[in-house]
Amino acid sequence: MTDNEYIGFKEMCARFDVTPRTLRYYEYIELLSPRKEGRSRFYGPREIARMKLILRGRRFGFSLEDIRQWLLIYGEKGTREQYRVWIGLADRQLEVLAQQREELDTAMNDLLALRNDTESLLARMEAAGETGAEPQRD
Repeated sequence: MTDNEYIGFKEMCARFDVTPRTLRYYEYIELLSPRKEGRSRFYGPREIARMKLILRGRRFGFSLEDIRQWLLIYGEKGTREQYRVWIGLADRQLEVLAQQREELDTAMNDLLALRNDTESLLARMEAAGETGAEPQRD
C-alpha cells in the first residue's frame, strides 16, 4: 500500500464528519487501527471501510460493542461467519426498531389527540368570549 492511499487524522474526521474525540475513541476501543508515525495517525483503505461500517451500524442503532464484535469475526472466522452473525444482529435490531416505531406511533397519536382536544377547548372559549385569564384582584 502506498502512502497516497492513506489519509491523515484531520481528513478522516472531515470525510466522515466525526469529531477528533470520536475518532480517538474508536481507536481506543479497537474499532480502528491506524498506522502511527510518531504522534500522527494515517488511515488506509481498511480503516476507511471499517469507518463506513461503524457509522452505518450506528445509524441502524447497533451498539459499538456489537459492531466491534462483528468486525472481529471477520478476522477470526472469515466472511461467511461474519455474514451469518450479521443476519442475526440485523434480525434482532429490526425487532428493536419495530418496537420503537410502535412506541413512537403511540406517542404521536396521544400528542395529536391532546393537541386536538386543546384546540377544541380554545375554540369553545373564544366562541363564548372567555379570555381564560384569572380575574384581577385588588
